[in-house]
Amino acid sequence: YSSKGAMMDNRFATALVIACVLSLISTIYMAASIGTDFWYEYHTLSPAENVSEAGRSIWEEFVSEEADEKTCTDALFRCNGTVGLWRRCITVPKNSHWYSPPETDMTTNCISFSLSDQFMEKYIEPGNHNSGTDLNRTYLWRLQFLLPFVSLGLMCFGALIGLCACACRSLYPAIATGVLHFLAGLCTLGLVGCYVAGIELLHKKLPLPEDVRGEFGWSFCLACVSAPLQFMAAALFIWAARTNRKEFTLLKAYRVA
Repeated sequence: YSSKGAMMDNRFATALVIACVLSLISTIYMAASIGTDFWYEYHTLSPAENVSEAGRSIWEEFVSEEADEKTCTDALFRCNGTVGLWRRCITVPKNSHWYSPPETDMTTNCISFSLSDQFMEKYIEPGNHNSGTDLNRTYLWRLQFLLPFVSLGLMCFGALIGLCACACRSLYPAIATGVLHFLAGLCTLGLVGCYVAGIELLHKKLPLPEDVRGEFGWSFCLACVSAPLQFMAAALFIWAARTNRKEFTLLKAYRVA
């Protein structure tokens, strides 16, 4: 029976190692997706020369303190913009002056969302403060900012519990680690859903021009991949802890008998 117990211990150890690797990969993916600016990308089919003619004025409006959601979105449409959770970027000429010919030498410039921007109200008509608050878009925007940090926090707390379990030489606390990873997966899944819904609602208010194509970027894909990895890690943690405890109970009953 001891050899059988050793075989089971090896099985549990393998499951825990795989779960830890999945957890680490999902954490890296989530951190990378939060820190990059390619959640959504706009590609204009207009020649670069046409964009460069008004590039300086577009950039000045884009960075202006008075810039509203419509102004920023129009700039993203016209200048091959990209949007992240923390920043938005447009591609403009390096040097654009009224006395110089149109340039094809372009550079990407970004501005960051402030904390107040993340909690700013969205309006029923973007750019029109008198149109009333669009509650759906407002709360979707706030959730897509908060949920990734909740997800990362849950995984880090789960890792801390896992370290305590290793120190105590017990698999049972791994159930808590699994539950936390499952909750983190739900948060990541909620983040993805909120972001997609927010983009779709925005494009209903401000439709894409005919010469502009929009698509989800690789930062968004990293978040999409992170969610199933978190669920798989959660399943392995919970399975290893519960099965090991069950086998321990059976072994204890066997010895008593």
